[in-house]
Amino acid sequence: MGLFDALKVRKAVMLHNKGDLAGAKAAYEALYADGVMDAAYLLPYTILLLREGNEADAEKVKEILRKVEKLPGLSAQQKTEIHINYACAQYKLGNLPEAIHLLEASHKHSPTGILYETLGYLYVEAGDAEKGLPFNEEALDYDDEDPITLDNMGQMYYRVLNDREKALPYFQKAVEIKENQIDSLWFLSRYDLEKGDKAAAREKLETALGGRFSPLNYASKEMVEKELDALKE
Repeated sequence: MGLFDALKVRKAVMLHNKGDLAGAKAAYEALYADGVMDAAYLLPYTILLLREGNEADAEKVKEILRKVEKLPGLSAQQKTEIHINYACAQYKLGNLPEAIHLLEASHKHSPTGILYETLGYLYVEAGDAEKGLPFNEEALDYDDEDPITLDNMGQMYYRVLNDREKALPYFQKAVEIKENQIDSLWFLSRYDLEKGDKAAAREKLETALGGRFSPLNYASKEMVEKELDALKE
């Protein structure tokens, strides 16, 4: 890769980091079309594609990642990110068991915080309390102040085990640590609505709407917007 391409990669990633997602995506697409192969932009590019949420983008993510994994000089972190993003693409394509299998293999080889977060959530999505509950407990032993892991535990109790009382403190602690933790705010707003406190629910949902949605959010941006519209009536 030449100096000019390296500068374009750097500029594209800077746009992404500044929150200009449309600008970053256009820059990533141009680099990819020109045949520039650099994990520094290809990995964040796959994340943007996963956020789109459609099958064509998920298939493109898989195509890109198959090329990235062949690049020389990848760091351990980049290799982990490849596995996670590929698993997320499989999940988006409806291949949840395959996504879980991929991450279980990665976790067994080299457990990391992001693997705990991602696999813990996919166990919730699968409704697998037998594996998911002890795994998320292990994740909390690894880092008991990780808001995503706390949210995963809350969702495990709320969605899978139907124990809202046990779920509540996990959501509360997640938001204490990260005030715009989207899914935790969504579920906390459910408690508010059960009590008839629409104002508190709106406040939480408005905060959630200002967060950065990921491919692994239970509550999509559209869900939050629709709920806020309903609460205005």
